[in-house]
Amino acid sequence: MRLLVGVTGGIAAYKAAALVSAAKKRGYEVRVVMTPSATKFVGPLTFEALTNHPVMLDALATGHSPDGASAVEHISWAKWAQIAIAAPLTASTLGRLACGLADDALTTVWLALPQGVPSVLCPAMNTEMWNKPVVQRNVGWLTDAGHHIVRPVSKELACGDVGIGGLVDVDDMLDVVDGLRP
Repeated sequence: MRLLVGVTGGIAAYKAAALVSAAKKRGYEVRVVMTPSATKFVGPLTFEALTNHPVMLDALATGHSPDGASAVEHISWAKWAQIAIAAPLTASTLGRLACGLADDALTTVWLALPQGVPSVLCPAMNTEMWNKPVVQRNVGWLTDAGHHIVRPVSKELACGDVGIGGLVDVDDMLDVVDGLRP
């Protein structure tokens, strides 16, 4: 089973390495696509070492698709994925996905996912951000569009606040992914 992991630039980005490792242990072949801000928290080399695949950072990269045919990579990566998960998902990327914007590698690949490919979104952000009406509207739009939202949990956040906004545990994310296997 081919799992595409999207990583955005929140403090919880370091947990994506544990997600990738655990997914591989569950038998998934994994590829990673990152936003530019995610690379400020975790380097692409970490994910390349864990997956034995290159990491997509550039939405307009051209080269070879996973099946060896020359292609525009964001399209071939979207077609490669059998399930996709974005974890952590920042408020910024959540909003861009909700509006159908494709201005980086992650949002471009997500917009190109074929119909029927399950998309799991795991938001993580400060409680005040999570509670904003515009963020909740965007969550609703994404849910209505067929994305599976794994809501954040209440805990002590990196900023020291306690409240909803923490990234769910890796096993909980993967249990959702496992339940969506075609």
